[in-house]
Amino acid sequence: MTRKHQTLIAAVALSIATAFMPATAQADAGFRKWINDFYATAAREGITERTYRQAFQGVTEPDPFVLEKAAFQPEFKSEIWDYLDSRVNPYTVRVGQEMLAKHGRTLDAIERHFGVDKHILLAIWSMESNYGAALERPDRLHNVPRSLATLAYADKRRAKYARTQLIAALKMLQNGDVDNKGLMGSWAGAMGHTQFIPTSYLLYKIDADGNGTKDIWHSIPDALATAANLLEKNGWRTGRTWGYEIAVPRGGARYDGQTKTVAQWEALGFKRPNGRGFRDGSERAELKMMAGPNGPGFLMTRNFFVIKRYNNADSYALGVGLLADEIAGYGGMRQRWPRPDGSLDVNEKFELQTRLQALGYYDGKIDGNIGSGSRAAIAAIQQRLGLPSDGQPSRVLLDKLRN
Repeated sequence: MTRKHQTLIAAVALSIATAFMPATAQADAGFRKWINDFYATAAREGITERTYRQAFQGVTEPDPFVLEKAAFQPEFKSEIWDYLDSRVNPYTVRVGQEMLAKHGRTLDAIERHFGVDKHILLAIWSMESNYGAALERPDRLHNVPRSLATLAYADKRRAKYARTQLIAALKMLQNGDVDNKGLMGSWAGAMGHTQFIPTSYLLYKIDADGNGTKDIWHSIPDALATAANLLEKNGWRTGRTWGYEIAVPRGGARYDGQTKTVAQWEALGFKRPNGRGFRDGSERAELKMMAGPNGPGFLMTRNFFVIKRYNNADSYALGVGLLADEIAGYGGMRQRWPRPDGSLDVNEKFELQTRLQALGYYDGKIDGNIGSGSRAAIAAIQQRLGLPSDGQPSRVLLDKLRN
């Protein structure tokens, strides 16, 4: 970089510092300084002063909710059955099948073009934004430049990621892919129906509806095609499954984490609990015991690991696979998770909410998610029935309501 260029960037940074002076004494001076200083990095990546000012207009403090959410990611900290209950259940299956009927022609065209199973795309859409419903709650969305700057400034583990994504988001803004008002997303900077982080959007964006824009925020065809493009570019195998639920033979848990051909697993006594055979005995698969040695097993094939390129968590990829199978009509899991004694499975959670609603205690959505509304209703009915009023769902409570 020439001395003249360095002088120009320093002068621009100083002008930006003046522009970002806070209106109140409560604004975070360290955060403002970080934004001012980061412009030099952005400028080296071709970001103009105008774009930078536009992205950070009015941003003076970190987003505290971003740091709160970054500290708890359910796919890494929830029990596998709790994580799946809220994502693979009668509600998400029903809506997925409705979306399959509504957008079938679009999904068929995307499947033919990219070779990616349309049911997998529907499951990703569900997992990422509840089939777009999350985008209708602007109060739960975050300003992406602010979110990423917050992570870069205050989260050492994610600082490198956040800086990279912030540059990409600024390029999106500068390219005209999205305007400043549209740069809203998750705490980690993911956006649109299928929740793309900025770098992935720039790599895989697709104009599927042919209107000249690549709009994952408002165009369902663009969003689903962009997801399919990501999977296809990362090695999706057309016509292959993501994996199989497995009944693990006695002593079979010792193979957890090993990879063999499906035929080799079958020879060791690993069978599908639904009685069906395997599609291709020559395909290689890794055994995963997601709930430990006392839980069901899964043989994960190549496509499972391709799904993880979307979200690098085993629980996420399993959720996508299981939901896709149920939307397609293949049926759900046959084996039970090793839940604590007295706890409810996902169908029982739906039943509990339904009974609470019929009794007038609950007026929320019947979705199997035991959130604050459900817990308040549970606590109220527990008190009426003379049970400990802890707001937790249990088989004891459900049995009393049944009777």
